[in-house]
Amino acid sequence: MSEPSFEEAMKRIEKIVADLERSDMPLEESITLFEEAVRLAKICYQRLDQAQKRVTKLVGTPEEGFVLEPFEESEED
Repeated sequence: MSEPSFEEAMKRIEKIVADLERSDMPLEESITLFEEAVRLAKICYQRLDQAQKRVTKLVGTPEEGFVLEPFEESEED
């Protein structure tokens, strides 16, 4: 089974959250859904991390010319 896309994973997480907000769900089912949501959140984080690494920024001036540089994380991240 292939991993869902970022968008599919986010939609599934939203559905799980809505289901977990119901108070009539049995505990075991809630735990199973929570575990699925955690797994999907990890997939989303990995996809975002991969996307961030692909982002480039344009630096320079019109006089000097522009150069593409890899996106660098700030020290705050």
